[in-house]
Amino acid sequence: MSTDTAAVPVSSRARVEAALRALGMPSEIVEFGASTRTSAEAAAAIGCEVAQIAKSVVFRGKQSEACIVVIASGADRVDEKKLAALLGEKVGRADADFVRLRTGFAIGGVAPVGHAGAVTVLVDQALWALDPIWAAAGTPNTVFRLSADDLHRIPDIRVVDVRQGG
Repeated sequence: MSTDTAAVPVSSRARVEAALRALGMPSEIVEFGASTRTSAEAAAAIGCEVAQIAKSVVFRGKQSEACIVVIASGADRVDEKKLAALLGEKVGRADADFVRLRTGFAIGGVAPVGHAGAVTVLVDQALWALDPIWAAAGTPNTVFRLSADDLHRIPDIRVVDVRQGG
């Protein structure tokens, strides 16, 4: 009989909580009975502006197959041409299977921390004008509150300008 507990799966939410604590970030997660998958749903549930939602948009490098997580204001769209120029390769939106495999999260629940695999995390500079902001916490109905400055605690994070029209 094996006593190996390494095979016990950790929930997406628990992975986010552990990552937030390890980084010294606020780790109080709020769970809603309804979906907060979209920026509009999250803002309505929280009672904040759509702009205050730090949405995670996952892209796939066309040549490298890299996983790129762009964190942007819920009111903004990510400019794929700006992103591609920044990365030096064409990118495309990642499909649900790629997102789950590379981040460990379902679309709508991708957190800025606690990824299951190697990802490049980019944060659009427009988020720094907002306080507080709210980000997904690993599931399509959980969020956590943070300041934009808390995002600087994420290892290897890059602040970029990838907002459409920005």
